[in-house]
Order: sequence, then C-alpha cells, then structure tokens
Amino acid sequence: MTNPVKTVAILSAHAGRVEELRKVLENMVSPSRAEPGNLQYNLWKVESEPHRFVLEEIYTSEAAVDAHRTTPHFRNYLSQIASLADRTVLMLNPLDVV
Repeated sequence: MTNPVKTVAILSAHAGRVEELRKVLENMVSPSRAEPGNLQYNLWKVESEPHRFVLEEIYTSEAAVDAHRTTPHFRNYLSQIASLADRTVLMLNPLDVV
C-alpha cells in the first residue's frame, strides 16, 4: 500500500510580478487536477499578503508526484518560477496515529 503525498508550496512574488505569478499558478490548476494520481490541487492567496500564494497538492504516491514533475505544465512552471517568486516547498507524508 502506498501513502498519499501532500505538497505545500509557498510563493512570494518578486516586486511588480504578482499578476505574472498568479497567471502561471492559475495555469497549473486544471491540468494538474486532470493527472492520474492527483487527489487535490488548490491555489490559495494569503489574505493579508496579496503578493503571497500557496499551492496545496495531494497525490496518491511518490510515483504520481514524479509523473507530475515530467508534465509540460510543470516544466513550464519550473522554467519561470525563479524569476517570478521566492519559493518554499514542503513535502509531507501522513503520520499513522493510533
């Protein structure tokens, strides 16, 4: 049995790049949700910090995450993101709590 993998990415737009970043992030949502192995893909904006966004992703397994990283939409995102924002990525695995 494989465990789901959750990724949380926090992105802070560089000065003057908020709208460009938003467009790149918005273009990730639909194709990512359509991927086999994707359980959830959400884009959030921090209410008190309009230059900051949060991507929340859940995939069925590490293999599904690896497949996501080979898609054209992810490669396009990755090719642009460093020029648009500072990024912190957290890869999370569930804890088995009894």
